[in-house]
Amino acid sequence: MAIRKVISRSITDGTIATDDIADSAVSQAKTTGLGAGTTVSSSDPTITANKSPVGHTWVNSSSGESYVLTDATTNGNVWKNIGDGTGQIDPFYTGQALIIAGGGGGGHSYGGGGGAGGYINSYASEQSGRNSATASTIQLKKNVVYTITVGNGGAGATSGSVNGTNGQNSSIAGSNITTITSIGGGGGGKGGTAGGDGGSGGGAGTGSAASASGGSGTANQGFDGGDTTSDGGASGGGGAGGAGVNHNSNDTGRAGGAGKSSSITGSSVARAGGGGGGGYYTGGAGGSGAGNGGRISPLTQPTNADANKGGGGGGQPNSGSATNGGSGVVILRVPTADYSSTTSGSPTVTTSGSDTIIQFNGSGTYTA
Repeated sequence: MAIRKVISRSITDGTIATDDIADSAVSQAKTTGLGAGTTVSSSDPTITANKSPVGHTWVNSSSGESYVLTDATTNGNVWKNIGDGTGQIDPFYTGQALIIAGGGGGGHSYGGGGGAGGYINSYASEQSGRNSATASTIQLKKNVVYTITVGNGGAGATSGSVNGTNGQNSSIAGSNITTITSIGGGGGGKGGTAGGDGGSGGGAGTGSAASASGGSGTANQGFDGGDTTSDGGASGGGGAGGAGVNHNSNDTGRAGGAGKSSSITGSSVARAGGGGGGGYYTGGAGGSGAGNGGRISPLTQPTNADANKGGGGGGQPNSGSATNGGSGVVILRVPTADYSSTTSGSPTVTTSGSDTIIQFNGSGTYTA
């Protein structure tokens, strides 16, 4: 490639200072920078170069590479390589996320277990809820603020007059992406009543009058709650990894659906199991991270679901209160080389290999 000395040579409305410039770079600048301007520097452009308008060219006088500006967003410039070399300079990098909503509360009076919060997972090749495919990764844009919302668990029913409350949604939102929302788990049904729909469905309560159906889970997030067809024990809430168990005989509450395990934090943790249904003799077991159902003989109280795992609360057979679903969690995993360290809401920050893991147990923000 020919190299020549250029002294104060004007190209369109830009000026090339004295330097050794590759002929090909000068030619590219002439043809692509018409009317848009050209910058000459001994280094490559950056995402914060903030030139305008689109079509502005940049020539690296040291390497002979040249670039054209294709996105002039302030502090988010995109420069496409048009000369020697490959690739482009842009503000984007890939994030992987686990987004779990709050679990539903348990139902009362032989109430069903609460459904787990919706489970969306884009880490590695791990599944999302309802045994669906891995969700798409997130293209994070530098200097954009991403709002992280972590849903609370739904309240357990305190009497026989109401079902358990649905859990709250969790989400990630930013100006360059479509908001990703995980749906709160459905509340467990009271005696003889259907469970609530949600990320995973709440289990149906049992009653002598009629059978009842479990709540419906959400596609790619969680399973349905269990149905009931006889008196004496309630069904389990749905989980991210399995449906709530149906109740069709005897006085035993049924188990909540299984949760799912993820290693996004560097070690495997089970989350988002369905709550166990209440029963006359034995309460149903909760799925991973969920609450166990209570029983009436002898009277034992159901247990709350674990915090920040999105499990469903346990159903209550008769006296006392059903228990709450667990709060959700949002975990974001990004390359350490790109991690900005700018957050709000006091997330827990750890590392694993070449990645940084940002775990939000409550709502906050991350500036990419």
